[in-house]
Amino acid sequence: MFVAKRLIAATVILAASAVSAFAEDPQLFQLDNGMEVVVIEDHRAPVVVHMVWYRVGGADDPAGQSGIAHYLEHLMFKATENLEEGEFDRTVQENGGTHNAFTSFDYTAYHQRIAADRLPLMMEMEADRMVNLRLDRSDWLPERDVILRERGQNYDSSPDRLFGEQMRAALFQNSPYGRPVIGWRHEMEQLTGEIATDFYRVHYAPNNAILVVAGDVDADEVLAMAQQYYGPIPAVEDLPPRHRPTEPPQYAERRLIMHDARVARPYVNRLYLAPVRESGDQRRAAAFQVLAAILGGTQTSLLDQQLVYGDNSAISVWAGYNGTALDTGTFSLGVMPADGVTLQQAEDSVDAVLAGLIENGVDEDQLNRVRMQIRAEAIYQLDDTASRANSLGADLALGMTVEDNEDWLTVLEQVTAEEVVAAARQLDRRSSVTGWLMGVEE
Repeated sequence: MFVAKRLIAATVILAASAVSAFAEDPQLFQLDNGMEVVVIEDHRAPVVVHMVWYRVGGADDPAGQSGIAHYLEHLMFKATENLEEGEFDRTVQENGGTHNAFTSFDYTAYHQRIAADRLPLMMEMEADRMVNLRLDRSDWLPERDVILRERGQNYDSSPDRLFGEQMRAALFQNSPYGRPVIGWRHEMEQLTGEIATDFYRVHYAPNNAILVVAGDVDADEVLAMAQQYYGPIPAVEDLPPRHRPTEPPQYAERRLIMHDARVARPYVNRLYLAPVRESGDQRRAAAFQVLAAILGGTQTSLLDQQLVYGDNSAISVWAGYNGTALDTGTFSLGVMPADGVTLQQAEDSVDAVLAGLIENGVDEDQLNRVRMQIRAEAIYQLDDTASRANSLGADLALGMTVEDNEDWLTVLEQVTAEEVVAAARQLDRRSSVTGWLMGVEE
């Protein structure tokens, strides 16, 4: 064991779902150092998914250091007290597993998929780098070049990605959600191993982490392993609260126009501020999720039926809702017009469809179709162990509960036509940004 301290007994918290007769129901525990442990038993294949979620993401980057949470994610594969640089990656591959990591606005997660009998090894290495990362024994500068290249390849070379960054920067007037998770290039260029180490020491701690293990495992055995490997890591006593700048009331809609020679076809996109899912009361968020499904996403949605297959004024349309956030969610509407249709005409057509929904209500048959689609997607997710672990880990990292995660489908299916219309009425143009992306000649 890499961290040699006394074994800490675990306080077991049985969620309501954990006492169910079904083995696949999540079971929730908590170690004495504050680390949450979630186990989802699934014995269909001798495989396990091991995930560690930290309650810190790009929106927690200090001012002037955008991208540091994402940079640290890369640096977590460097040397530790017990592993040489690159040894983590090599060990996972030599044992037939796969691994990766990702950073969002609100959390950072590290995960491996491997044979179930290799789970102790994964825990041992993950626990080691939770507390023993040694960037002074690694060359951190090349990894900064890696994230700068990632920025160049995935963002700077993509007018769509750059447009999306500009949209969010205009939408959020005060919230750190207006900064890109990967960071602004000029600030990324100033990041160092020392800055990353300071960020690591503040945020990477068992009492700021959630362990999710899903697959061919026994919950009691997983708990014992978690006690052995993660239990001895001391909690960080002065873990800072997640107090972020929040959005003030917004009184004026924003508009932006972006020209880029690389744009093949122009389009319109609009982002609104929207409510997030709230623990114990997800009804309002569910209405926005259903509204997005009714407006766009399938051939039977309103925007598709009226603009793509109806008057043929659009090549593609979309609607989306993201309420999986700690502070503020977003709702999006967009259209790529057909030849001969101006961006203003396309924007007006989308607004007309939304206004028609508010005035005429939601057709019950269409609402039932959306319910069936939502149920089908949920069933597919339950059939994928990694997807289920990912969904649950993300919810817990945002302050939701196991019950919230399991109730989400039921809440979605209970949304009424009246609630969908009420959600549509809440889309306030004063809390939105509308963007036109076009080539240089338009």
